[in-house]
Amino acid sequence: MSILRIRDVRLLVGAVGLSAAGDLLLWVVVGLSIAANGGSALAVSAFFICLWGPVVALGGVAGVIVDRYENRRLLIAVSLVQAAVTVTLALLVGSLPAVLALSVLLGATVAVSSPAEFSLIPAAAGEDRVAEANGHVEAARYLGMTAGPLLGGLLAAAGGTQVALLIDAASFLAVAAAGVLLRARREPRSAVAAARPRARDGLAFVRRDPTLAVTLTTAVGALVFFSISVAADIYFATDVLHAGQTGFGLLISTWTIGMVGGAVAVARLVPRRWLATGLLAGIAVQGAGMFGAAAAGILSAALAGFLVGGAAHGVKNTLARTLIHDRVPDAMRGRVFATYNAARNGAELGALALGGVLVGLAGAQLALALAGAIPLGIALVALALTTRTTTPIRRTAYAHLDG
Repeated sequence: MSILRIRDVRLLVGAVGLSAAGDLLLWVVVGLSIAANGGSALAVSAFFICLWGPVVALGGVAGVIVDRYENRRLLIAVSLVQAAVTVTLALLVGSLPAVLALSVLLGATVAVSSPAEFSLIPAAAGEDRVAEANGHVEAARYLGMTAGPLLGGLLAAAGGTQVALLIDAASFLAVAAAGVLLRARREPRSAVAAARPRARDGLAFVRRDPTLAVTLTTAVGALVFFSISVAADIYFATDVLHAGQTGFGLLISTWTIGMVGGAVAVARLVPRRWLATGLLAGIAVQGAGMFGAAAAGILSAALAGFLVGGAAHGVKNTLARTLIHDRVPDAMRGRVFATYNAARNGAELGALALGGVLVGLAGAQLALALAGAIPLGIALVALALTTRTTTPIRRTAYAHLDG
């Protein structure tokens, strides 16, 4: 990889890490602020729905935007808008209506920025180094998702909600600066295609591709059950393992360490022809790790299960990104990834409600066991059904879309 390509990949990896840290920092401080100002659990839920809902609702539209406009300039523009919205949020954080309205706007910008960053990866790394670059991107995202809540919690405890939001705004400015420094460009070539891009194109493409249809549907379906663990983990650590808040912290830290290791060290070793199989195997192993942790019911075994499950999680997410890069022509990548991103966020929104109900009815241990066992079963069925051919579509039937 040339020096310029390494530099561009590092800029994108840093941008993704900053974005993830800023996002989680905002979620923590605004959620705590709403609660501290007398907001109900319903108000906190409304905040998250307003923040994540646009990613689901606008996935198709966001993909069209990413596939019509040069992505580096788009990333810069969106990041500047995000910084301005976050500064406004810092000024109006005491007003619930203003918080909800601004959260919708932030969610709409995330719907665009995520597929823009994704689509820039091949331009920055080169098509032959996409898997490696995706591993570093995923690792940066996980580290950002770990650092953001820690910083947000400290600042919120110190009464620094506005300071935290201004730090988040600064992170968006840093992402914009990274975009300015990027040498890589992605000039979408949809304009030369026979038809103008449409919001439904991403979903239609996935349906036409048997490998993507099986793997991405399986990934999204499994995520509905995996995300139950969000509600179950803390009660599993405190009520089942009797490990207290320290044990909960150990479980989450172990999972994060596994994710980083899987994304950086393991996913890059999967041969191109085995991307789909590796992705489905990752889902199965992630489920097995969670199920094993729940079934054992002791801290040492739970930590081992979380380490394995976290590593498989990192492998799964990295291979999903790489599989889309591999099978989707450049002109379509924004729409396909935005569609997948919307489906993932929709699955997570549904799982938050499902997880709370299941933990309340069945208890944390059984809920966590089901959160692992059901995706394990889904993945095994998908492995039996899926084709093993992963020849990139962009080099065959849809090659004309690359111009």
